[in-house]
Amino acid sequence: MKLSLYIILMIILFTACSEIPNSSMEKSEIMFENLPNTYLIKSSFNELPDFNDENYAEVLEQFISNCQTPKAQNLYGSLCHDTDKIGDAKEFLISSFLPYTLTNKAAEKEGLLTGYYEPELKASLTKSKKYQYPLYETPEDLIIVDLSSIYPALKSYRLRGKLEGNKLVPYDTRKESKNSKVNANIICYCDSKIDRFFLEIQGSGRVKLDDNSTMFIGYDNQNGHKYRAIGRYLVKINALSLEEVSLQSIKAWLEKNPTRVDEVLNYNNSLVYFKQRQQSATGALGLELTPKRSIAVDRKYVPLGSMLYLNTNIDEDKISRIVFAQDTGGAIKGSVRADLFLGAGDEALDIAGKLKSSLKLWILLPKNAKRVG
Repeated sequence: MKLSLYIILMIILFTACSEIPNSSMEKSEIMFENLPNTYLIKSSFNELPDFNDENYAEVLEQFISNCQTPKAQNLYGSLCHDTDKIGDAKEFLISSFLPYTLTNKAAEKEGLLTGYYEPELKASLTKSKKYQYPLYETPEDLIIVDLSSIYPALKSYRLRGKLEGNKLVPYDTRKESKNSKVNANIICYCDSKIDRFFLEIQGSGRVKLDDNSTMFIGYDNQNGHKYRAIGRYLVKINALSLEEVSLQSIKAWLEKNPTRVDEVLNYNNSLVYFKQRQQSATGALGLELTPKRSIAVDRKYVPLGSMLYLNTNIDEDKISRIVFAQDTGGAIKGSVRADLFLGAGDEALDIAGKLKSSLKLWILLPKNAKRVG
């Protein structure tokens, strides 16, 4: 009898406690009209690791540069127009913005950080035995359909294809493009199909021509096929283990297995088209990328032009800093997911090729941002 009474009392106590609101519970929710897919938790600057060590003057300079773009202006409004009145950069950040922790729908705060860099290719304006792999501009027959005016929920998506008679069909895959004539201007001819492929992954780069001049090129469009990582394919065929996969290991395997290069590259049906640019590495926002300040994001969750705070590790160094969403990438999927631009040169390549780190992200939004409801 005593035992039964004890059990009943414990049940009553547990039920009563469970009904008391837990003020420490963090609720992840969709909060803003311009972020309809993004789950957030309200945060504070005190929660940003090492925020007091930030170079605020450098951040302000980057914010002003970011505000040159319509997307940043739409997001930050008057904050972009009043930058000439700012006296104290840190005070401007704290008084004008609120940080929100980015999560996924399950309220998980940790995601993945990878890195990318600006590669350099060797090429020529004329085709030859040495230079035979073309870099294409956007094909003239590539049709891009924007469905957002009819289906607003699809505003983040574009349908790409080409016409066959009066029917829109998928555009040519990577393999099909090699075996048929692409209806596009050729920017130049590269000396390596492997280097050309990794240029597509990075999105922009510089081309050293055979007359010693340099050309800057960047992403312009894509054939509409979903990106598939060739590292995953190499794991599938037991060429590499999952732990071994990096830019360096993939490239080394391809160079050691020249007869299988096309097989592996063609696993990724996606094909990128380029255009010449007047400046070095330029992201989807149209700005020149800044090493360790520019990131590529999934624009479904993080708007281009937004300012964020990043916490991660690169090699054994802890990195906490403000970054700017200035680029996108086919492999960048999800809300807590970013690709950090690391610059050009061998050191940037070495770090970017191996970088896979746990990531926490906060987005900094205006205090007067329009809430849902």
